[in-house]
Parts: sequence; structure tokens; C-alpha cells
Amino acid sequence: MNSRYLTEKIKAEAKGLGFFACGIAKAEAVDSDTADGYRRWIADGGHASMHYLADNIDKRLDPRLLMLGVKSIVCVALSYAPAKKIPSDQYQIAYYAYGKDYHDVMKQKLHTLASACGITTYRAFCDTAPVLERYWAQRAGLGWIGRNHQLIIPHAGSMFFLGELFVTDALEYDSPVRNRCGRCHACLDACPTSSIINHQSSVVNHQSSFISNRCLSYLTIEHRGPIPPLSSIINNKSSITNNHSSIYGCDICQLACPWNRFAVPTTEPAFQPSDALLSMTKEKWHHLTEEQYRLLFKGSAVKRAKYEGLMRNINNQQSIINNQ
Repeated sequence: MNSRYLTEKIKAEAKGLGFFACGIAKAEAVDSDTADGYRRWIADGGHASMHYLADNIDKRLDPRLLMLGVKSIVCVALSYAPAKKIPSDQYQIAYYAYGKDYHDVMKQKLHTLASACGITTYRAFCDTAPVLERYWAQRAGLGWIGRNHQLIIPHAGSMFFLGELFVTDALEYDSPVRNRCGRCHACLDACPTSSIINHQSSVVNHQSSFISNRCLSYLTIEHRGPIPPLSSIINNKSSITNNHSSIYGCDICQLACPWNRFAVPTTEPAFQPSDALLSMTKEKWHHLTEEQYRLLFKGSAVKRAKYEGLMRNINNQQSIINNQ
């Protein structure tokens, strides 16, 4: 099978599987600016307690060390923008966690994609290995990395799960998309804790300007133990923040991004919120039992925070309200 035919087949099959975008990048070491920026971010402690981000840095910066013989990286994006939303006057959870665990859904689709294309030697990834996913998605022409550090797809926004197939076939490679954030800094203005540091360049290729331990998403998901007093970190009272009471994750920087006005709701059945989730009220959240938690979030990414962590977040909401 020649490279052009296989490339076209991969993209056609990806579209048939529901992926919004598919592009291909040559497997090689990341550029020096990105490598230096990532190492500096780790050295400065920008990753907070997410110690796994400091592991296997050499593999993270050169995919050829992660899979022997890899020549091409197939990058795909699958929308999770919701069609139905939790009522705005109730506690919120990040849109990406509305449905089933994206790791499982994406990995299954990636395996199906490889099988449909007759690819037998490959590795499939979705936020489960030392891979700079947004970097490779940008290199593969899917979009650019915005000031909010999300992968932004032109006229589609940033509410996408990213996944990769590492393959040993030499394919036809796409060209990177130029950064189109321009002078916009809506995400920086909206971030309630200033976890996104103002970056002078309009091109952001690494994470050196992001402080994890100030991010509400980090604090409500990855952080273990008590959340620091929110009055000490919340300093932005934007209109979005004033109406946002999240108990799992944070979408503020995405909701502020003008590109997300183009977001098309996902049609993926696995990502649709259950009626039980949509019917949750603040009173129900505060009286949530561990058994109810297990039923409500069976097969969900929310399990990452565990019951104790979710209840910590729920009980912390009054502090957020008091400090707005």
C-alpha cells in the first residue's frame, strides 16, 4: 500500500468514525523551543503535584524513544461540545466529563481506525502516555495552541479530545496551522486565578506560562487534600466567573474564547449527559451518597477525583461564592 493511498484511507476512515479532524505529522524530536520551554516549566514547578509530567521527559520530547520504528503520528480530534447542559443555576462539571470516560471511547475508536486501515504495527494514545498531544496536533495541521494552552481548531473551537496513532509507515504529512489568536487575550482576562500568565508572543508552543497549582481544574481534579483558601487565589471577577460554580474541572478559559462560538455539539452517544446528571440540584449534590456517586459516574472520568474529592469540591463552593 503506497503512502498516498494509505494516508487518504486513514483520513477517510477517521471521518467515518466521527472524528472531526485528522492530520499526520512526521515522527521526530520536538523543536528546541518547545523542548527548552517544557524542561523549564518542569524545573520551575509549573506542574505542581502532577509528578508524572516530569517522568520520561526524553520520550515526551522525542516520540521515536516511545515507540521503536515510528515514522508517522496520526492525530485525530473528537468533539465533546455539549448539546444539553446542566442548568446554569446549578453546580457545574467540565463539559468533557459529561459522558463516558473519553480515554476508553477514544482508544476504542483509534484501534478501530488502525484495523480498518490494515495497520498492524502501531500504538494508540489518548492522554495516557508521555506524548505532547497538542504539539503534535498542531504539527499535523489540526489547529494551533492558543493562549489558553488548548488546541484550537479553526472555525470549530477547542472542545475536542485528542488522540494519536503512532505508526511505522511513512505517510504524507500535513503542514502546521499558523496561530490565529492575534491580539485576543479573552482567556487571560477570564481566568479567575490568573493561572495563565500573559505571554508576549502570539505563538504559544509550550507550557512555560501556565501555573497548575492556581488552576481551578487542577485544584478540583488532580490536587489531593484541602483546597487552599480561594480568597487567596481568586482575583478575577469576570461575568463568566460570577456565574460559574464548578465542582469538577473548569471551562472558563474555553467559554471566553471567541473561537468556541463556532463549536458544534457532539453527536457521539457516549458523550451525552445522562438524565440523572442533568437533573442534579445543589441540594442533591450536598446530600450525595457514595453509592449514588458510583451510579451517577459509572464509567466516567469524574471518578478520577474520587467520592471524597468531589464532596470536598461541593463543600468548597460556598467559599467561591463568598469571594466573588
